[in-house]
Amino acid sequence: MYTNRPWTVRQYAGFSTAEESNKFYRANVAAGQQGLSVAFDLPTHRGYDSDHDRVVGDVGMAGVSIDSVDDMKILFDGIPLDKISVSMTMNGAVLPTMAMYAQAAIEQQEALGIESKFREGSGDTSVKSVLSSLRGTIQNDILKEFMVRNTYIYPPEPSMDRVVADIIGFTATHMPKFNAISISGYHMQEAGADLALELGFTIADGLEYIRTAVNKAGLKVDDVAPRYSFFFGIGMDFYMEIAKLRAARRLWSTLVEKHFQPKDPRSLLLRTHCQTSGYTLTEQQPLNNVIRTTIEALAAVQGGTQSLHTNSYDEAIGLPTVATARVARNTQLIFQEEAGICAVADPWGGSYMMENLTDELADKAMDIIEEVESAGGMTSYINSGMAKLRIEESATKKQGRIDSGQDVIVGVNKYKLGSKEEEEERQEVLQIDNSAVREKQVNRLNELKSRRKNDEVEKALSALETSARLSHSTSKGDDANNLMALAIEAARVRCTLGEISLALEKAWGRHVPSSTIVQGAYGASFTNTGNNSKSNGSESEYDNVLNKVKQFEEKEGRRPRILVAKMGQDGHDRGAKVIASGFSDLGYDVDMKVRVSIVSLCKFYVLNEVLVVWPLHLTFICLHLIVFASCIR
Repeated sequence: MYTNRPWTVRQYAGFSTAEESNKFYRANVAAGQQGLSVAFDLPTHRGYDSDHDRVVGDVGMAGVSIDSVDDMKILFDGIPLDKISVSMTMNGAVLPTMAMYAQAAIEQQEALGIESKFREGSGDTSVKSVLSSLRGTIQNDILKEFMVRNTYIYPPEPSMDRVVADIIGFTATHMPKFNAISISGYHMQEAGADLALELGFTIADGLEYIRTAVNKAGLKVDDVAPRYSFFFGIGMDFYMEIAKLRAARRLWSTLVEKHFQPKDPRSLLLRTHCQTSGYTLTEQQPLNNVIRTTIEALAAVQGGTQSLHTNSYDEAIGLPTVATARVARNTQLIFQEEAGICAVADPWGGSYMMENLTDELADKAMDIIEEVESAGGMTSYINSGMAKLRIEESATKKQGRIDSGQDVIVGVNKYKLGSKEEEEERQEVLQIDNSAVREKQVNRLNELKSRRKNDEVEKALSALETSARLSHSTSKGDDANNLMALAIEAARVRCTLGEISLALEKAWGRHVPSSTIVQGAYGASFTNTGNNSKSNGSESEYDNVLNKVKQFEEKEGRRPRILVAKMGQDGHDRGAKVIASGFSDLGYDVDMKVRVSIVSLCKFYVLNEVLVVWPLHLTFICLHLIVFASCIR
């Protein structure tokens, strides 16, 4: 497995301005990190420039702010893009982000002039383009955005048939070393999917993306499948997580062979990045998270990951500090340099237990995949609402098991500290001055707009909108209307990320999701016989709340009503959905709003006689709950 080459230490990071993130990246590379993984802020994900009035509080908070190619050039200043691999987590605004990365690489070579070995710098048209040397991965996994992460911009059809397909086609032609898509199960697990759901849905997504490349972009399976990569979350179920990665490789090879009959054996290989779980990190007793991350990282390595991110132990509270990020990175370096883990090719080969667990998980996942395929593939399954519903149901059941004491979380529902001890355990976190970051970004935007040639900008944006309105495929890499090629040109003339996104939005509109609340799954954890809720008193507490809700209804003539609202641009809604489901099972009428402003929140509160408003804002992984009003009336 790692006897010839260890896995790549690839830490996901990005915050504040491009300057600050660049310093962080360069320090990490100098300290032994072997690849970069870029985290973008929420306005960038959602296709807004930093001066947009909808993103005032989000700029630079959960990732680095990128408004133009100038930001991207600063982000990678002193980092040779032709030599280091770069992974970028981007889906909604994937076209402008990918285009700005490509244009930044081109302008790096132009700055080198005759010292460059590429045509962009040397001017020698007989040598290759720098684009052909770029290595890394763009996530570009829009299907899972509609299921769990919710940082989509456009409706599903143009997102798949035009954006995803055009990027796949362009990279296959011009960027053959770059992975055009990273099929992500990680966010499904973070949203609450159990391991079988995560595995089944992720492999089904992969099959759908191959169909998009073959049927929409007109490519051969061997043109694209070898450049697909995967991304799995690794939680605390140690043996099952190892089995999951083994089962994933088996399922992918079997199903790609069955459906597409590739001639290149590389098309059957499943290459994956892994990240330790953010969900399992706890705010209480945060040093316990060092152990959790170590266990999860070991499972990823024993399962055969190609690259790995290890979370910092303070990420349940806020952004990691330099010191905590060092501990996270060094966890992997100790594995590689001290523990002898790389010396054995397959430590679990031949293990009866592991082979049995792998078979069991592969069979469960295959049942899920067959259900998806019988529904017409993953796009149809997502459009039916079933994928999202099954993940939300799994998340709600998990939270019910935790709250009822069936599942133990050390320091949270068992072995808890007293209030004084908890205060002593409080962890300092990295603080971002959002106002200062936004002011800097807005000033840079204004300066860029004052010096660019507006006629070139208008021409580039018009070409993007015109292509977006076409009814036929433009996914061939050399198609004059390929959206990726047009986006690179737009980046070159200094169109902003928000302007490029808006040009496409004019043609396609913004996706408006529907929402449901899972009912019954949470309450079942307290009422099912044979669980631990009776012994720890949680069942009687649950029944007590139910009785009080009934008393309220008898007195007021209606059930109490709660609005669960999530402000800002972040789409992670597991916390909001679980809280909504819990209150629904307790007898409340529940309304839920995601990505709302404080103004619209107050209007809804006043007009709908809401008794409780429960706003949630998810900053990175930390969930802050603020009670604005109580149901005491």
